[in-house]
Amino acid sequence: MAIIGNIIKGVINLTGELTSNKNPVEEQEEVLKTLLTTARDTKFGEHYHFNSILNAEHTAQEFANKVPYHDYNQINTQWWSQLHKGETNVTWPGTPDYFALSSGTTGKTSKRIPVTNDMVKAIRNAGIQQVLALHNFDIPADFFEKEIMMLGSSTDLEKREGHLEGEISGISASNIPFWFKGYYKPGEEIAKIDDWDDRVTKIAKEAANWDIGALSGIPSWMELMMKKVIETHNLKHIHEIWPNLQVYTSGGVAFDPYEKSFNALLGKPITIIDTYLASEGFMAFQARPETDAMRLITDNGVYFEFVPFEPEYIQADGSLSQDAPSLTLSEVEKNQDYVLIISTVSGTWRYLIGDTIEFTDVERAEIKITGRTKFFLNTVGSQLSVNKLNDGIKHLEEKFEIKLPEYTLCAKRFDDGFYHSWYLGTENDLDGNTLAKALDTFLKEANKNYRVARSKALEGVKVTLIKPEIFYEWSGANKKKGGQVKMERVMGEEKFAEWEAFVQKQ
Repeated sequence: MAIIGNIIKGVINLTGELTSNKNPVEEQEEVLKTLLTTARDTKFGEHYHFNSILNAEHTAQEFANKVPYHDYNQINTQWWSQLHKGETNVTWPGTPDYFALSSGTTGKTSKRIPVTNDMVKAIRNAGIQQVLALHNFDIPADFFEKEIMMLGSSTDLEKREGHLEGEISGISASNIPFWFKGYYKPGEEIAKIDDWDDRVTKIAKEAANWDIGALSGIPSWMELMMKKVIETHNLKHIHEIWPNLQVYTSGGVAFDPYEKSFNALLGKPITIIDTYLASEGFMAFQARPETDAMRLITDNGVYFEFVPFEPEYIQADGSLSQDAPSLTLSEVEKNQDYVLIISTVSGTWRYLIGDTIEFTDVERAEIKITGRTKFFLNTVGSQLSVNKLNDGIKHLEEKFEIKLPEYTLCAKRFDDGFYHSWYLGTENDLDGNTLAKALDTFLKEANKNYRVARSKALEGVKVTLIKPEIFYEWSGANKKKGGQVKMERVMGEEKFAEWEAFVQKQ
């Protein structure tokens, strides 16, 4: 009998019941006031008159009127760059102990995003909230006695200018509480290995010594890790070595394109739970099994605003027009794409994180990520967000009974006009033209704007099939394998030319 597991599950169930009656709108109002109060004596707070904003009749409205939107380049040039010169109390009291390095999906150059101790605590608290939400899932008691494989970036952080730098998953893992270390795998020694391939090789060698109950990490890298374990031990599936694996916490990207290839590595179904952890903070997690949408964390150091995702509000570089209207959580509607704006305990203010979302349940503050502001495919009016592209991939997988874990595309001009040029990663032997016709047909039926574009300037779809490994090698060549690195789903023509040249060399 799982005595400890039953005790833990009992505590989780009780705590979950006690915290189930949340009011996200009221929580957000309180978070905004706390952020403004804490930062009012910083240089940023004084510049934008946080005291007067706090004294206004409608704090949220006054905040939106007084403080401009910032993307990374804007806030880094005007404010965060002062931190690297030794300044303090710039956008948040004191100086940050960490900077999260994030090239995201947009290029080689790493952004350096402040991570304060307040943010480290907020991420930890969000993780605890997610664990408490497990009372909504049918998880057996013995699960809570198993080990958890957290596959992120290296925890061997780099010392620089009086602080530590690394990817957010490495920063978070280096700050896990002492009581969790007995459950945490691959453990501190292996987690510090910087080279992704070396780290995964070591994990594969040690895998038989662990009783893994849960996995956590980005799907593409998790798949590669499981394949390595399976190959090293000559297994049919991962459950032969980790029979008690019951939960996978996904994050970073939509899980849908990976579902089929991921499940092919399993011996039995497991519970998949989506999360939304970015370099700027822990935004949301799936809180109940009835939906795959995620609940915004509305009481934990992040204040959210939502800009309707309309072409007139988006600049050519993906930034926001300053006259774009913002909505609070009390004003949003279901099934509308919004650009997500955040203000946080790390000193990000009205910050364009780069993601677009839609609400599936406003009362519960549940969302789905629909894409990236820079990756929204709107050439010649097709208006395809990443979730619509993912739907197309899922359709192909079901129609042709294949696995397509990776893809990228570009609206590319050929001699006879614009086409959506897709590269699909698959081990299956298929005809690209057949897939192109099926994909084109599906998108015309599923998306009105795409159908209109196809009747005008968009000529159709082209498909090139390549091995999935080429996508991972591209990430390794351009950024770094593992961690928070994600594949670009949509590229501009210049970047796409680099991609096609890379593919030709493989």
